[in-house]
Amino acid sequence: MSAIHQAATHVAGLPIHRNRFRETRFARFLGIVDAVIAEKGRCRILDAGGTGPYWMAFRDLWEGRPVEITLVNLNPEPTDDRRFRQLHGDCRDMSMFSDNAFDLVHSNSVIEHVGRWKDMRAMAREVHRLAPRCFVQTPNYWFPLEPHFRVPFFHWLPEPMRIALVRRRACGAFPRAESYDDAKRFIEDAILLDAADMAALFPDAVIERERVAGLTKSLIAVR
Repeated sequence: MSAIHQAATHVAGLPIHRNRFRETRFARFLGIVDAVIAEKGRCRILDAGGTGPYWMAFRDLWEGRPVEITLVNLNPEPTDDRRFRQLHGDCRDMSMFSDNAFDLVHSNSVIEHVGRWKDMRAMAREVHRLAPRCFVQTPNYWFPLEPHFRVPFFHWLPEPMRIALVRRRACGAFPRAESYDDAKRFIEDAILLDAADMAALFPDAVIERERVAGLTKSLIAVR
């Protein structure tokens, strides 16, 4: 997750909400974890762009399993919780780890924040390099509600209209842009992907669809 988005989320004071969609998604992820545990007796998880509060929101679902959780983030949060290893790092280049250093790479709503296509490709290569399995989720471009700005059809509007909107008022995780420069940085912070994008980034994965009212809300690359 980009530093811009993390800062905006912190300013807005948005909590990590646990809802049935996220619970279902996390349960699907834990099914992969359990398969690894059944085979190896433990599961070494890398969360690319992950945070402690995200994992603590689902603690009752994963606690008690023999897992080792490493979090890599541009802005790691200090913690005394020994269940987590938190490291400063960029998801596009995690060369501090050797090939297949983990059993499973998890990433939730991060790849859309790392930059343009070449940056997304770099993150996808690292995910593939670091573990034989992955669970990479991202919001779907074709879902009508933009999840970061929380404005319907926001991401489909022409850029000048999006700039004008974020300069006029706070939107979702972002405060009101104080300048044109802020507005440009805010709207460029998240570049949503569609199913074709995810299939190109993760050609050896199955692209699963998380649906709401028949529409695809999120895409998940599962390998």
